[in-house]
Amino acid sequence: MKLKIEKRLPTFGMQVGVAILSIVLALFFGALFLENTGFSALTVYGKMAEGAFGSMYGFSETIVKMIPLFICALGISVAFQMQLWNIGAEGQFYVGALAAGAAALFGPELPGLFWIPALMVVAMAAGGAWGMLSGYLKAKWNVNEILSTLMLNYIAMLLLNYYVYGPWKDPKGLNFPLTAAFSPEAMLPTIGATRIHLGLFIAIGIALVLWVLLGYSRWGYEIRVMGSSIKAAEYAGMDRFKTTVLVMGISGALAGLAGMVEVCGIIGKLQPGISAGYGYTAIIVAWLGKLHPLAMALVAFFFGALQVGGFWVQSAGVPATVATMLQGAVLFFVVGGEFLTRYKISFQKGEEN
Repeated sequence: MKLKIEKRLPTFGMQVGVAILSIVLALFFGALFLENTGFSALTVYGKMAEGAFGSMYGFSETIVKMIPLFICALGISVAFQMQLWNIGAEGQFYVGALAAGAAALFGPELPGLFWIPALMVVAMAAGGAWGMLSGYLKAKWNVNEILSTLMLNYIAMLLLNYYVYGPWKDPKGLNFPLTAAFSPEAMLPTIGATRIHLGLFIAIGIALVLWVLLGYSRWGYEIRVMGSSIKAAEYAGMDRFKTTVLVMGISGALAGLAGMVEVCGIIGKLQPGISAGYGYTAIIVAWLGKLHPLAMALVAFFFGALQVGGFWVQSAGVPATVATMLQGAVLFFVVGGEFLTRYKISFQKGEEN
């Protein structure tokens, strides 16, 4: 018997089916793990669902967790459309938050209505520059963007730590590593008594713009062509260098905006650990959502519910890291399913001697 692997074009239905199956298998894997460690899977999953959807507070917190995930995933999807593997959304998130925090703490006095747009621009410029650095290295010397973006993550996180432990540390903060609180003008407005903030509508606006640009504009067409075949794109006269740098810049800018939205919408200051791994989890969100804005919104909501439910199950004595384990399991099954959608595996009888 011989193993034969052939390429095939996956249908839309196949891709959707694999995404749903990946989540189901991840939940099944998690159930096996929980049962083997002395916990009832039904009880744990029930408490997770209750924590994420069982009250208005839980539902609103799920949306709060969804917002930075969705914006990061939108940024990552722009790069992924061109087959540029931006693994640096986490670092771009941190740099955007750091820049927005610097502007909020030390920037000039502005009229109230100008604060939020100014902070958005600053955060996007910082995140965009961080992404363009990897894009330039890729376009100029073909430096692997996976490695460059990943290494820049650590630089960004340590840079924020340097400032909050050092020169920007609040002298009135009881020696905790955090900055002074932002002014009310630098905070995003919220909806009612919930913590859902303006970032939700910013995310929806970005999703609509990207849906039009990537799906119906010449620029979006060029990105898809370059993602399919660089040689064909260059033969058609498309500028690979410029587009590579620009796409990585836009991807980083959106991740930087997510950082600003988190610190100006929820935290209200700079401190270590401002991200709950949003930049990394957004990779799963983008991949599972097949780079489609609406699908990514639904997946981001699901992962937001996982995070909120993960904290809730601690009341049952289950570690909150169960949610992280489930995220990793989803990624594992998504990658495996992606292979099966793109390749057909069959067994054939070998020729007899």
